[in-house]
Amino acid sequence: MTPNVVLVTGVGGYLGGNLAARLAANPDIERVIGVDTAPPDDRGLGRAEFVRADIRNPLIAKIISSANVDTVVHASTTANPPGSARRALVKEMNVIGTMQLLAACQRSPSVRKLVAKSTAAVYGAGARSPAVFTEEDTPHDLPSNSYAKDAAEVEGYVRGFARRRPDVVVTTLRLTNLIGPRVDTMLARYFALPFVPTVLGYDARMQLLHSEDALALLDRASLNDLPGVYNAGGDGVLMLSQAIRRAGRVPLPVPRSTIPAITKLFGGSRVVDSSPDQIRYLNYGRVVDTTRLKTVFGFVPRWTTAEAFDDYVAGSGLRPLLDAPLAGLERRLRQA
Repeated sequence: MTPNVVLVTGVGGYLGGNLAARLAANPDIERVIGVDTAPPDDRGLGRAEFVRADIRNPLIAKIISSANVDTVVHASTTANPPGSARRALVKEMNVIGTMQLLAACQRSPSVRKLVAKSTAAVYGAGARSPAVFTEEDTPHDLPSNSYAKDAAEVEGYVRGFARRRPDVVVTTLRLTNLIGPRVDTMLARYFALPFVPTVLGYDARMQLLHSEDALALLDRASLNDLPGVYNAGGDGVLMLSQAIRRAGRVPLPVPRSTIPAITKLFGGSRVVDSSPDQIRYLNYGRVVDTTRLKTVFGFVPRWTTAEAFDDYVAGSGLRPLLDAPLAGLERRLRQA
């Protein structure tokens, strides 16, 4: 059922802003309201209305009730910026913000659909992890002070909301790491380093989702009643070593404890994630089963993992550190 009034959180970010503009271009939707503490960038929101508001503030309830919002897309949960100095702020925005938003939705009789952007990071990453995670797998071994822990808490609040408001269609999308030429993610910054630090002795399996596929997923969830939890990632996997070669970078295997210092050294002014979550991911990797996404949700990602990564490399203007002949020689030596 096409919604009448949609509220999208996090429109200052890539997914939230582009989703609001995409929904606003749909003539069947009467009104789209974008909420964030910072305005979107120069791309604009089309006919969507921007409201500068903090979802941690109870004022969000007035916005929802006064506009008779029937569909809420919660796209503002984030892992950025990393680092201990901003960690408390990120946790507050993710967890406290979600609590306030859900409380507002619960009190509003007009709300009939909630779409929550989550992350596959809720599964964790470790030596005891299954080869492929399904939606039935429960989180375990999550660092106590991490984005993955935040996401697990957020999902817990979303499940509680669904129990209290069984009349509301609730969709949770667990996205794998996003990549693409138009989205600035910590993983993209990591692969842009000239020398890419990896955990000595490990070669993680990565499953990626193109940013355009992520937008299409959120759009489909907003326009259709598709309750449930869905893993979302491109088909196939890339080994970390393969991704580094495709990006034309130089791998730098180091002990796990030295990765934060190495990323800071080579990252310069660009912030690169060296949190416990990220280091465990680089150590063990993570792959999810997307059967429910294809059979129940009805969506097949346009880009495979490898295609999404190659599109990021081609569109980001990365220049290989090794010229073509040397890069070919390196590949032959590694395959020998």
